Amino acid sequence: MSVRLDVDEDTGVAVVTLDRPHRLNAVDLDTAAELRDVWRGLRFDDRVRAVVLTGAGGRAFSTGIDRDAVVPQPGSPYMLDDPLLTVGPKANDLWKPVIAAVEGMACGGAFYLLGECEFVVAGADAVFFDPHTTYGMVSAYESALLAQRMPHGEVARMMLMGTAERVSARRAHEIGLVCEVTDPGGASAAAVACAAVVAGYPPAGVQGTVRALWAAKEAALASAYAQAPHLIALGNLPGEEQARLFTTRPDTPPHVR
Repeated sequence: MSVRLDVDEDTGVAVVTLDRPHRLNAVDLDTAAELRDVWRGLRFDDRVRAVVLTGAGGRAFSTGIDRDAVVPQPGSPYMLDDPLLTVGPKANDLWKPVIAAVEGMACGGAFYLLGECEFVVAGADAVFFDPHTTYGMVSAYESALLAQRMPHGEVARMMLMGTAERVSARRAHEIGLVCEVTDPGGASAAAVACAAVVAGYPPAGVQGTVRALWAAKEAALASAYAQAPHLIALGNLPGEEQARLFTTRPDTPPHVR
């Protein structure tokens, strides 16, 4: 199992942990299926009134899709298959609040998860970036989700700078991606403390508030998501060219801001 679920019945808080530290908590197809099952299971678990999502190992929250995952695609831009589209809580109709706790790297497909959390707590050593453009890929869904949380120019800079630049936890807090920065290693404890407070409130009011907040951005996301498959189909380099870039791009230290 690559997703761990721990429930504290006394507080009503569940902790969902991406547990593939040897792969920097990258999501393969099995992990994607496990995440879907966990979110759907939590819909029916009345012990749980709030959730914390984190990654094991401390080096990364998640680095997105596992590069070794093989995703068969139909030969049509109208039927693009993206296994990460269904890994988040909102995609699985879970309206219990989910708080993300980020330590280390969060990049690329990790934003499918962070974009569907209510808010993000980060350790001081956390960094955020999106490698898509560096390797000849379109950042579509990730960009659409982050555009709901950050100023347009900040999203554009993160997505277009690719692997050349990483956003520090401090800067992420300044631009609204992160709501709290803790000492290194303290994100999970801080997120659990917030979740325990929220779990102590009447759940119907909490879940209605979560649903109302999500409704405020659903229309924009629906329009952006409708365009995403075609933009990806048009803009992504063929797989073999992407692979070449992964092996030939110079491995220079990124700038952190």
